[in-house]
Amino acid sequence: MLMQGLNLTDSSPTRLIFHKPGLHGNSHPWSRPCLLQNQKKQIRRVRYGSNGCGKIKAVALNEVDLNKAVKVTATITVQQTVGGFLQGLGQGLNRGLDDIKDLFGQSLLLELASASLDPKSGLEKEKLKDFAHRTQHSSQEVKYLAEFEVPPDFGEVGAIFVENEHHSEMFIKDIVLDGFLTGPVTFTCESWVHSKFVNPVKRVFFPNKSYLPSETPEGVKRLREEELQHLRGNGQGERKIHERIYDYDVYNDLGDPDKDIELKRPVIGGSQHPYPRRCRTGRPRCHKDELSEKRVNSIYVPRDECFSEVKQLTFSAKTLNSALHALVPMLQSSIEDKNLGFPVFSAIDDLFDEGLFLPPLQATGLRAILPRLVRFIKDKEGDLLRFEPPTTMDKDRFFWLRDEEFGRQTLAGLNPCCIQLVTEWPLKSKLDPSIYGPAESKITTELVEQAVRGFLTVEEAIKQKRLFILDYHDLLLPLVEEVRKLEGTTLYGSRALFFLTNENTLRPLAIELTRPPMDGKPQWKEVFTPSWHSTGFWLWRLAKLHILAHDSGYHQLVSHWLRTHCATEPYIIAANRQLSAMHPIYRLLHPHFRYTMEINALARESLINANGIIETSFTPGKHSVLLSSIAYDKQWQFDLQALPNDLINRGMAVKDPNAPHGVKLTVEDYPYANDGLVLWDALKGWFTDYINHYYPEPDMVQSDTELQAWWEEIRTVGHGDKKDEPWWPVLKTNEDLIEIVTTIAWTASGHHAAVNFGQFTFAGYFPNRPTVARNNMPVEDFSETDIEWELFLHKPEAMMLMSFPSQIQATTVMTVLDILSSHSPDEEYLGEKVEPAWTEDPYIKGAFEKFKGKLLELEGLIDQRNADRTRRNRNGAGMVPYELLKPTSQPGVTARGVPYSISI
Repeated sequence: MLMQGLNLTDSSPTRLIFHKPGLHGNSHPWSRPCLLQNQKKQIRRVRYGSNGCGKIKAVALNEVDLNKAVKVTATITVQQTVGGFLQGLGQGLNRGLDDIKDLFGQSLLLELASASLDPKSGLEKEKLKDFAHRTQHSSQEVKYLAEFEVPPDFGEVGAIFVENEHHSEMFIKDIVLDGFLTGPVTFTCESWVHSKFVNPVKRVFFPNKSYLPSETPEGVKRLREEELQHLRGNGQGERKIHERIYDYDVYNDLGDPDKDIELKRPVIGGSQHPYPRRCRTGRPRCHKDELSEKRVNSIYVPRDECFSEVKQLTFSAKTLNSALHALVPMLQSSIEDKNLGFPVFSAIDDLFDEGLFLPPLQATGLRAILPRLVRFIKDKEGDLLRFEPPTTMDKDRFFWLRDEEFGRQTLAGLNPCCIQLVTEWPLKSKLDPSIYGPAESKITTELVEQAVRGFLTVEEAIKQKRLFILDYHDLLLPLVEEVRKLEGTTLYGSRALFFLTNENTLRPLAIELTRPPMDGKPQWKEVFTPSWHSTGFWLWRLAKLHILAHDSGYHQLVSHWLRTHCATEPYIIAANRQLSAMHPIYRLLHPHFRYTMEINALARESLINANGIIETSFTPGKHSVLLSSIAYDKQWQFDLQALPNDLINRGMAVKDPNAPHGVKLTVEDYPYANDGLVLWDALKGWFTDYINHYYPEPDMVQSDTELQAWWEEIRTVGHGDKKDEPWWPVLKTNEDLIEIVTTIAWTASGHHAAVNFGQFTFAGYFPNRPTVARNNMPVEDFSETDIEWELFLHKPEAMMLMSFPSQIQATTVMTVLDILSSHSPDEEYLGEKVEPAWTEDPYIKGAFEKFKGKLLELEGLIDQRNADRTRRNRNGAGMVPYELLKPTSQPGVTARGVPYSISI
């Protein structure tokens, strides 16, 4: 049966051995038929058809002597550095020496390792060596060539060692071996290779064929394990920029006590402040605080986790770095009073219409670096910084005032993952009343029934699932006293109640603000409702400002930083320490990890650090990361990072096997969930096909040693502060693995896109989402003789402007959010590009094409939903359509497109 269609001109039999069908597909040379008889024959090459269904095509070959060595060429593709041929690979004398090496063909030393052992000795076969010489180069890449005489008993190539003879690193894209009877063998490297003068240890690369640990060819088993040991390191010493070592540490590098003792920050991570782990750098400790690491200009991340040169030099890293280290200080110097607010609302509009005067910018070159971020207009004495209006403001300048928009954005805005169903009444705090005061809310039954004008009783509304809440009360209340000690900010425990209308929109009913007992004063709490009277109307607006500031802080510190960036880093570290680059699950998840560690390091350097952007511009101030730790301790669960589980946990859905996605939504028009569930199913379908292909037997997941070590390390080390929690999934079956990897991939792609790429759209006009509320409510500790109350009565608009972020806070955040919301030129979107390793197996390639088709269907479905006038949460006059989960992007579109990984 296997021989059907094979045409041999010699009558003598030729025996063929086939690998077990169905395990890995048939497209890679290691799984293609191998000629066994060492006889001189006129034969025909055997190839499989493109459909991978086992059909055999006979292709005529010249006469081949199987006893002779085979001439094999290795083509190495090296990516050009930005700016010219291998710029930066060598400077001065070293550059000259490197050019000489290129001239004499000694640029790279390659060693081929056999996939099989010597049948006589049982040892690894001797490696084949040759120097590669430069053959051609273009503006994009350089080609090097090496030649080998491969003896007939060498077998398949199982690995390639590379030694960089230059004095500086080079980025190797791939290596292709050509000349084997069974066709070319590809090694996709996509990696920086250090100079031998920096580290004499040679780099090893494996072919694109994926192998479970138990199926690894005998000749590379040792190499597979040694490479993992190298990536783990020994946990000692300070990491160097060229290294690729992955290890864990706590967040003890956010403060800078040696610069100023006021910049000392607590260690985040451990029993006192539970938190995920970050990558260890091994920097020395501070002189003034032995628990803190010293601050440095560039934080170590493993070399292959760094931005590509395109991203680093043309967009994100350079842009954000320039904004933080050049533009922001310039803003601060131009605004002398850091507490200065906006005198009138037209002054806010002037940021987009007239611009803000800045000192001359010639020395910084910011005009070239920030072409889209801001518009600079040259003036005789300086420049004007003028922001592009966000789409929301451009469509409707008054969008932020409407209560309907307030409710809509809980479902289709920047932070759509916090709204939850009310299931218990009355509302009660779970905090200790002896410390924080009476637990029961002041949002009473009478107040709610009056607000819904007798349409329903509270009991009926809860039964019909009509009441929803944003609840930051218990999370924020313990921090109120400490935050209020800080200058320029204030805090309450807060909750906002909403009613679900017949049009599937959420109408705000009430906002409750609570101050705990402090400074000798008892607990204070008050409920604010929409009002037709001017006093109540303005108090409602101020209360809304406070809870929006709380929601902005929670979004940035929890929904965005903690859930996507911070919690993902341990998955990446564990994958590189425990999963070989040959492992199919490593290759499945690798695109979802791209650049995440570099971005996280950048955040530790300039965003979440002491006195950084978050601390100086958001309500919790220097307690911001502590708030993130509290949320991790009280709220974060791995299983709840899965979208369906998250929706069910918040009461936004219930399990329903008859529903399209296995769940029925409580609010039918919930754009984040509507689109997200389709994307979740597409990811899960792709992963199901992939995992079932590589794990065809029921017990294979449980017996995969690398996979089990990866999951064990995530739970007990990377998220070790929660290692004993009962909700961790057990990894035994294919279904367990599918759910785990879908959760990880969804977090890095869909969830991150939903909370990141709309930041400037929704928060670029900061009155819609103020990051800080600087003044207390005027009715707190009410007295008619208070100056603030008199100001409120005389000019309530002035009170609101005083509570908004200051000019420096607003412009700083707007600058950063514009960068974070934008897509990089080298962004890779879901389904856009098939990984080279996936093309090795026709079945996997076909499964990916099916996944790509599902994403195209989602594109059309989102367009259809946005055009549906009955969907009030995504279609209306002046309304921005919900496209944050639309899989692909377009040039110039910032708030759209789902990349594989966490990105800026």
